[in-house]
Amino acid sequence: MSDLPRKAVTRTAKLAALPLGFAGRATWGLGKRIVGESAEIVGRELQQRTADQLFKVLGELKGGAMKFGQALSVFESALPEEVAGPYRAALTKLQEAAPPMPTRTVHAVLAERLGEDWRELFVEFEDKPSAAASIGQVHRAVWHDGREVAVKVQYPGAGEALLSDLGQLSRFARLLGPLIPGMDIKPLITELRDRVSEELDYGLEAEAQQAHAVEFEDDPDVVVPAVVHQREQVLVTEWIDGVPLSEVIADGTQEQRDRAGQLLARFLFSGPARTGLLHADPHPGNFRLLPGGPDGAEDWRLGVLDFGTVDRLPGGLPAPIGESLRMTLDGEADAVYDMLCTEGFVKESIELDPEAVLDYLLPIIEPAQAEEFTFTRGWMRSQAARIADPRSPAYQLGKRLNLPPAYLLIHRVTLSTIGVLCQLGATVRLREELQEWLPGFVAEPEEDLEDSETAVEA
Repeated sequence: MSDLPRKAVTRTAKLAALPLGFAGRATWGLGKRIVGESAEIVGRELQQRTADQLFKVLGELKGGAMKFGQALSVFESALPEEVAGPYRAALTKLQEAAPPMPTRTVHAVLAERLGEDWRELFVEFEDKPSAAASIGQVHRAVWHDGREVAVKVQYPGAGEALLSDLGQLSRFARLLGPLIPGMDIKPLITELRDRVSEELDYGLEAEAQQAHAVEFEDDPDVVVPAVVHQREQVLVTEWIDGVPLSEVIADGTQEQRDRAGQLLARFLFSGPARTGLLHADPHPGNFRLLPGGPDGAEDWRLGVLDFGTVDRLPGGLPAPIGESLRMTLDGEADAVYDMLCTEGFVKESIELDPEAVLDYLLPIIEPAQAEEFTFTRGWMRSQAARIADPRSPAYQLGKRLNLPPAYLLIHRVTLSTIGVLCQLGATVRLREELQEWLPGFVAEPEEDLEDSETAVEA
């Protein structure tokens, strides 16, 4: 019934073609240079051909291969421009589109999950999908009560495909690594694989989305569509229109970029504080700009989609993140180092210079220091280059730091969000959002501390 190429041999062969293809095109490029073509022209052609094949293979496979492509796409800001250009268009496609399931497969899934009379649930149902992603695709429809809805249908065999793809991709991680200088690809693939069972469970996704929908129901800035119906591999939610963030990145106005960036930062930090959940898939395909913000029809709100991957944080984001960020900005090297040791970022067997650690962190957290900060691809590339250059002290120190498992997903989501902000080129008042939503970022007043100490003693 499935249109996914599920056989391990087939999928492995397609994925194996990626590094082989890279090598083949490099040989082709060398041949072109030998006969006298410009290295710059050949390099551009080479990158474009590589990007085209990357999209073709990842898009066709869907599953884990496409999930990896989507995760990778938000980091393209870190690439040198001569490399990023050709990849940008191909990777952006992965955020919004993929080859769709045949209509007969969609109907068969709906009949199996919703019952043979599934059409009676809808006044209208569009067979052509409005969006296709890594494990499912979305169809626009009208529910029997007249509401416009989005019907998310999981690809048959998606779980098997996800695990197979991510297993194969981990074998090629070293070859894929150069796509994003300074980023270790293997932990990203491992973390994506660890989330497979959760993302395949549309029941868990429905719970997470509805929790956000209830919390943000009357919010002037953020819109989360409510859950209408859910049965196994089918999820029906309210439909929202809007401008996809990928379109804003491509040709949005500066006003749209800044507004989208501000709201994206607000949602990143306010979500855990308000719901105890962190939306953990912040690629542009999961966000929309909707008209009708607090300042009227000309203002914008942020629509948020896809809650298949969330981090459960009952107390909100961990307070040590805010505390260490505040102390770093205040130049408290010893206190920051002590906290990093306590939280497991520095292993007991490692000894580092606290001042060197402070020097390593300060450029990264520059956006939290100013009243407002303009995120750019150039800034992202400079940070990636500083950390990725083996000759750099930052590279040597970074290799000795550790990322505790409890912080892994938070770290990836934060980096991914910053990547999107850089793609937007947005000017954001990040410090304002941190002060409002990040536990520990604002120091407790002295009297509050004294009161809490007195209460403990009592």
